[in-house]
Amino acid sequence: MVGNMAMGRKNLFLGSLGIAFCLFVFVDCADKFPADRSIPLSNHGSSPSLNLHVSRSHVDIDNGIVKLTLTKPTGLMAGLAYKGVKNILERRNKETQRGYWDIMWSRPDQHKKSRFDTMQATKFRVIEQNKDQIEVSFSSTWRVSHGENLVPLNIDRRFIILRGVSGFYSYSIFEHEEGWPALNIDEARIAFKLDKDMFRYMAISDKRQRIMPTATDRKRGHELSYREAVLLSNSTSNPRLKGEVDDKYQYSSDNKDSHVHGWISNRPHIGFWVITPSDEFRAGGPVKPDLTSHAGPTSLAVFFSDHYAGANYGIRLRDGQPWKKVFGPVFVYVNSDSGNNHTTLWEDAKRKMSEETEKWPYDFPKSKDYPHANDRGTIRGRLLVRDRYIERDRMPAKSAYVGLARPGDVGSWQDDYEGYQFWTRTDETGHFTIRGVRPDTYNLYAWVPGIIGDFKHKNDVIVRKGNEIHIGEIIYGPPRNGPTLWEIGIPDRTASEFFIPDPAPGLMNKLYINNEKFRQYGLWDRYTDLYPNKDLIYTVGESDYRKDWFFAHVTRKINKKNYTGTTWQIQFDVRKVITTASYTLRIALASANFAEIQVRVNNPPTRRPLFSTGRIGKDNAVARHGIHGRYYLYSVSVPGFQLQNGRNIIYLRQSRGLTPFVGVMYDYIRLEGPPDEDYY
Repeated sequence: MVGNMAMGRKNLFLGSLGIAFCLFVFVDCADKFPADRSIPLSNHGSSPSLNLHVSRSHVDIDNGIVKLTLTKPTGLMAGLAYKGVKNILERRNKETQRGYWDIMWSRPDQHKKSRFDTMQATKFRVIEQNKDQIEVSFSSTWRVSHGENLVPLNIDRRFIILRGVSGFYSYSIFEHEEGWPALNIDEARIAFKLDKDMFRYMAISDKRQRIMPTATDRKRGHELSYREAVLLSNSTSNPRLKGEVDDKYQYSSDNKDSHVHGWISNRPHIGFWVITPSDEFRAGGPVKPDLTSHAGPTSLAVFFSDHYAGANYGIRLRDGQPWKKVFGPVFVYVNSDSGNNHTTLWEDAKRKMSEETEKWPYDFPKSKDYPHANDRGTIRGRLLVRDRYIERDRMPAKSAYVGLARPGDVGSWQDDYEGYQFWTRTDETGHFTIRGVRPDTYNLYAWVPGIIGDFKHKNDVIVRKGNEIHIGEIIYGPPRNGPTLWEIGIPDRTASEFFIPDPAPGLMNKLYINNEKFRQYGLWDRYTDLYPNKDLIYTVGESDYRKDWFFAHVTRKINKKNYTGTTWQIQFDVRKVITTASYTLRIALASANFAEIQVRVNNPPTRRPLFSTGRIGKDNAVARHGIHGRYYLYSVSVPGFQLQNGRNIIYLRQSRGLTPFVGVMYDYIRLEGPPDEDYY
């Protein structure tokens, strides 16, 4: 069988023939009796006891299924034993490089690059020890006397093992006290380095699973445009991987889609899984992409980073600002069976993820900074959309993303790294419920697939311990000045509906041949292959954005080292132009990286554009094989006298060059006519 009962078989067999017989039937018929697999071993009342062993240099926590070994007092993960395997972490690494929490941080007053820090603790404590739970703490406290080389944070790192549970939990409390030095934190995560000989098969989602190259394969390969991207050579350990591209960014996922991922070993057949049961402590909202697992073998629990966002994003503490946040708990799950079907372990990991998600917020962490369910609140309401140019009556906001985040401007949740966020999706009628909300003051934000822009409720939402707020019906009036004359794309904050080319020959990752092609390497240069001399021209009413609109407005390669800006055209017809009125061009961007979009109408040589975004974005989503990064929305007023009856052309110039990674991805473009009273 798989999951948290696997390690208990031998003990149960020796203890009771009847129980052993039941387990025997269960193991051989696991697919026939899936309901039994969800029963935690601790509920049987026969789980092995918990043991805590503390020596001078190590702490061992053992529940008879897994044994976690931590360095003392530094709090690094030196070992994880499971089912007769002494350590499924990479034992050939130093103890400091097998499993650890880490951050990237800098002091802005020092003007130095961010430094990588595993935040080694200086104090060990036992927080809780009883027959069902052991929780331990590894902490460090900052003092002014520590100087500039230690991060000015109090850090309390916790590890929990429960009786009968096949894995362990970990969470941390970061605190920056009032008056402390200014601090930038660009990234926070947990990293696990697994046994290189055991773990070769990686699973990110149902469709994103494969045998992975080893670290040695990558070293023997050819580095491409940046060090993370490697073309695997003929000397790869697996001939089936020869000639493929491997890049850790090809395995990124949105927060909402990365609640479980990990690795599987063939012999013995063991799965290692990182389960993130909640997004409340992650940054950037539900569609913020970030790393998951990648070749190494490595698995990550990323809480926040500037990936797909930009170098300006992260924790930015200034003017002695106090700040405290709990990251996690996340759950590391280990499962196994006696077969060799990887799908069995993956499906069990998904089941376990769902189980952990249903239990959130957990009731067992002992930190006073982690409120349990009874100490949290709930908010209910209904979101409607009023856009009379689509429908005269108010429309339910179907499948909308609705969330609570720190008070700020419209859409500011994208850039919020310091606070907690709580998101849900509306049903078909626009109703929503957000449960398990920490007491605090929030703004309520939303965005609706199929509708441009962002919503922010006008009133603060004050959540108190144990209360339930009924916010009633709230109405989003999206940006709109007049009827739609034409539109390109789907307003869903991605560029996935547009044309995505095949990769260049010899630069393929076979996992993405028919699935999520945007994750292939080198697609930025495919624009030059398709448009070597002239840029893209899109004709409204004739062109099809699924075939004729390249997914990224990137630069053109003019020689081996140089790239230039590009100008796209949208050609369209207008009848009965009202020269005294204003038309509105809506441009929604799904991503931007050091780009500038200039808009001109019917006069491309004009030195001064009608509109310019200025230089925007640092999300690097094109290079990192993303289909979106940070969202932007621009509204451009087009004077009617600049249009003409008949054929018109809007020129979109991405004016910046220099590298292949400069550019934008469009989400959606719409031209609106002047206001029309017939719609009211």
